[in-house]
Amino acid sequence: MSNTIIDTNFKFPGQKSVYKGKVREVYNINDKELVMIATDRLSAFDVVMPKGIPYKGQILNQIATKMMAATEDLVPNWLTATPDPNVAVGHLCEPFKVEMVIRGYMSGHAAREYKSGKRILCGVALPEGMKENDKFPEPIITPATKAEMGDHDEDISREGILKRSIVSEDDYSVLEDYTRKLFQRGSEIAASRGLILVDTKYEFGKTKDGKIVLIDEIHTPDSSRYFYADGYQDRQDRGEAQKQLSKEFVRQWLISNNFQGLEGQTVPFMSDDYIETVSGRYIELYENITGETFVKADVSNIQERIEANVLEYLK
Repeated sequence: MSNTIIDTNFKFPGQKSVYKGKVREVYNINDKELVMIATDRLSAFDVVMPKGIPYKGQILNQIATKMMAATEDLVPNWLTATPDPNVAVGHLCEPFKVEMVIRGYMSGHAAREYKSGKRILCGVALPEGMKENDKFPEPIITPATKAEMGDHDEDISREGILKRSIVSEDDYSVLEDYTRKLFQRGSEIAASRGLILVDTKYEFGKTKDGKIVLIDEIHTPDSSRYFYADGYQDRQDRGEAQKQLSKEFVRQWLISNNFQGLEGQTVPFMSDDYIETVSGRYIELYENITGETFVKADVSNIQERIEANVLEYLK
C-alpha cells in the first residue's frame, strides 16, 4: 500500500548510524540525539508482517507522546520534540537490554503459560485456581530479554537478570520502582476512559550523564493490553472472553490461520480489506485510549513529509 511507511533510508545531517527495530527506526544524530520514526510495520509473535497498516505509526507515536507527557512528573523520559506525526526526537540513551513487563491480570502470554501448568513466571509464584483474565492480587513484574529483529524475546527472572549482569542491582531497583509508578498512573488514566490497563511493557535507557529515563513507547496498543471496564466482571463470571483494546485481535486472527511464529509456519495472506479493518481498529484504539478524535496526517507521500519535517527541526 502506497499510503504506508514500511522502511526508511534517510540521510540526515550529522547522522552517525541507524538502528532498525521491529517497528521503529532510530537515527543517531551527532551522538547527541535520536530521531525515532514509527513505521506502519506490524509485528506479532516477534514476526514482522509483510504489509503495513495505514496510520499505525502515527497512532503509536502520538499515543506514546501523550502518555509520556502525562507521566513525566513521575518518571523522566527521553523525549524532547515531535516534529512530525510519525517522529519523536529525544536524548541519546544506552538502552537496558531488558523489557520491564508488568501484569495486573492473568492474560495473554501469562494465561498461556498458566494453562500449560506453569505456576512460576519469571521467578514470580502465581496463585492456584486463577481463570484467564482474572485480576492478580498485586501487579507482577515479569521481565523479558530484548531480542534482535527476527528473534523471540525471552522471559527472565529478576535473579537471572542480576546473575547474568544484564542490569546492576541498583539500576534494577530503579527500573522496578519506575515500572510500578508508570503502571499505577497508566491504570488511572485507563480507568478515566472506561478502560482497564491489563498489562504493558516499559523500556528504559541511560542518558550520557547516567540518568535512567523511560524510552521508546508507553501505553500504546502495541505495548499494552486494555479491556473495556464496563461488563468486565459479568464476562468473567460467565466465563466469556473480555472485550479487548490491543493488537491481540491480530494475534487471534493469526492463530486461527495456523500461525504463531513457529518454525515452518508461513504468515497468512492479509487482504487489503483485512488491512483496512486492522487500521480501523487501531484508530478506534487511539480514540478510546486518548479520549480524542484521531486526525489523519497527509499520507500522499509520507517519506517526503517526514524528511522535510525532520530536516526543518534539525536546522
